[in-house]
Amino acid sequence: MMKRKLKFNAGRRAGVGETTTTSSAARISEEVKWEMRPGGMLVQKRGDNSGDAVSAPKLQIRVAYDAARFDLSVNSHATFGEVKKLITAETGLQPGEQRLIFRGKERENGDYLDMSGVRERSKLILIEDPESKERRFMQMRRNAKIQTSRRLIHDVAMDVDKLSEQVCAIEKSIGNGNKVAELQITTLIEMLMAQAVKLDNVHAEGDACAHKNLQSERVKKCVESLDELKVANNAQVKPPVVVATAKWKFLDDPPPPATTNWEIFD
Repeated sequence: MMKRKLKFNAGRRAGVGETTTTSSAARISEEVKWEMRPGGMLVQKRGDNSGDAVSAPKLQIRVAYDAARFDLSVNSHATFGEVKKLITAETGLQPGEQRLIFRGKERENGDYLDMSGVRERSKLILIEDPESKERRFMQMRRNAKIQTSRRLIHDVAMDVDKLSEQVCAIEKSIGNGNKVAELQITTLIEMLMAQAVKLDNVHAEGDACAHKNLQSERVKKCVESLDELKVANNAQVKPPVVVATAKWKFLDDPPPPATTNWEIFD
C-alpha cells in the first residue's frame, strides 16, 4: 500500500513538472516572432526596441573595392543596406549602384550582418553595378568631349581676337586715305575662313554651343568688313594724269634748210 502511494505522488510531481515546462515553452514561443527572409529562410524577427540597437556591439569590417581597401565601424545588428550608405561616403557610389559580396554570395539590402555571419574583421567585396558602371563610363566620355569642345572654341576665340585687331588696323589705314596691299586683305580673309572651318568641325552642347555660335558670328562680321574695305581700297586708286606736250609752229619761222641732193644725168 505504501509503495502505491509513493508511485502516485511521484507521478503527480512529474505531471506538475511537465505541465510547468510545457507552459513556459508555450509562453516563449508566443513571445518569439518569426519572419520570412529573402531566399525562404525563416528567422527571428527583429524588434523595434532601440535598446537592442544601443547595446549591440560594434564591428570593424573591411571593404575591398577594386584595388582600394577601407575599414568601416558598423553595428552588428545593421543591415547590408545600411552598410552601403556608409560606403557611399567613401566611394561616391550610391547604394543603388553597389553590390556587396560576402562569402561568395551577393547580400540583399535587408539582410542583417550578424545573421549572415559577419564578425569582427570580416571582409566584404564591393562591386559596382554593371549598368551603373556603363552609365558612368558614358558620362565620362560625354564630359571629356564637352571639355575638348570648349578648349577648341576657346582657342578659336583667341585667334579671332588677333585677326579682329588686324581688321581694325586695315580699316583705320584706309579711313586715313592710305592704300593697303590687296594681298594683305585677301590673306586676312582666308585666315578668318580657316577659323570658320574649325568651328564647323566642333560638336558643342549647352553653353559651349552658344559660345561657338558667338565666335561664328564674329568671323562672319570680320569677313564682311574686309569685303567692304577691299572695295573702298580699290576706289582710292586714281588714274594717271596725261600732260599734253604738243609743239606749236608759227608762219614767221624761217623754213628749214633744203637738204635735197640733185643728181645730174649726162
